[in-house]
Amino acid sequence: MEQATFPRYDQYKSTDVKWLGDIPEHWSIGKIRAVTVLKSKKNQPDLPVLSVYRDYGVILKDSRDDNHNATSLDTSNYKVVDVGDLVVNKMKAWQGSMGISQYRGIVSPAYITCTVDTERVFPKFLHYLLRSQPYIGVYNALSYGVRVGQWDMHYEDFKHIPLPIPSREEQQRIANFLDRKTAEIDEAIAKKQRLIELLKEQKAILINQAVTKGLNPDAPMRDSGVEWIGDIPSHWLIRKLKYFTEVQSGITLGKLYGGNNLSSYPYLRVANVQAGYFELAEIAELRLPRQIANQYLVRKGDILITEGGDIDKLGRGTVWKGEIGNCLHQNHIFAVRVNQRLVSEYFVSIVLGADYGRRYFTHTANKTTNLASTNKAKLGNFPVAIPPINEQQKILEYCEVIDTEYDAVINTVLREVASLNEYKQVVVADAVTGKIKL
Repeated sequence: MEQATFPRYDQYKSTDVKWLGDIPEHWSIGKIRAVTVLKSKKNQPDLPVLSVYRDYGVILKDSRDDNHNATSLDTSNYKVVDVGDLVVNKMKAWQGSMGISQYRGIVSPAYITCTVDTERVFPKFLHYLLRSQPYIGVYNALSYGVRVGQWDMHYEDFKHIPLPIPSREEQQRIANFLDRKTAEIDEAIAKKQRLIELLKEQKAILINQAVTKGLNPDAPMRDSGVEWIGDIPSHWLIRKLKYFTEVQSGITLGKLYGGNNLSSYPYLRVANVQAGYFELAEIAELRLPRQIANQYLVRKGDILITEGGDIDKLGRGTVWKGEIGNCLHQNHIFAVRVNQRLVSEYFVSIVLGADYGRRYFTHTANKTTNLASTNKAKLGNFPVAIPPINEQQKILEYCEVIDTEYDAVINTVLREVASLNEYKQVVVADAVTGKIKL
């Protein structure tokens, strides 16, 4: 997308607010308290529950399936939100989780709810302004707490934040422009995200084809006997995972060990085990006796597989290369240890992560609402199509090339998406603070 250059106003004046900078000469400066009034109306439990998202603002909670925050059985204490009200998730204000509601409903009593003086401010302008990058930095400074996920921001602090206020007519013009411009940018982002999904799908098809059909298109084929594998080369074998591996369960957290003979051990959580790689920026530790720790040590060459949780956490993993010494794994991660030299752990890892592996885990999972998990027995029954070891190596090399080529293109598109998101943030911030003339 071509990024437009916008004109500036003829004259500016200082706001004496470093993070806000200069504003157009004819704009005024007020504070949030001048255009909002705190409200706490309750006792309307039959209204729909609303949620506040960083990316979307105020929405109907039931409109999305990725909000796992439980709604109270008794919502009579929830705050009433009217159309045009400002709603702030004060624990996530530092992320920009706030906005003007387009719905009538109720929100958690922990949220800040305010009426807005619509004679002085155009609601959509205020929506863009308070969610813009300069303001998110201010909420960050005003939020405090023991840990980031539990930070809090009080209305008493929030209400003193300064606001640049153009005429209401100009506010409406700015808001209308941003509606059009952000929609245009979002459309461009959506197209690139769809391209990424198509690239991932094509990559998955090629890898799944390689690990189920091999690389020789002329090879004689036979029925594998497994519905989601289909035909395989006639010289390949089908073996359940349990016949050529050992599956080690992880340590259950929560038990405290006493005594002086304790050592600290790093351990892997589900968050550390991703699909095809490990996320090792944050590693937790446990203190326990060596004889206990030895039962849960991961070894170089182990395939680490997650038990489940959210559907994206079901059966994901990769091969441990000894990235951290004396490392344990928790009970929601399985360590699959190949014990036959005729099967490569890297080949098995690719098979587990391939499309037919995903289909197996999804088909056999224990499922509840939004959750899915596997277990040791089901993992052991996973059917693997096994070519000769030299053919496994050729397939691994082919899959590595596919990974490299597709990931390079995907990463390029991801950078373009990041650039568009940054451009959108800049346009919004510049428009609502008067850095560009509209």
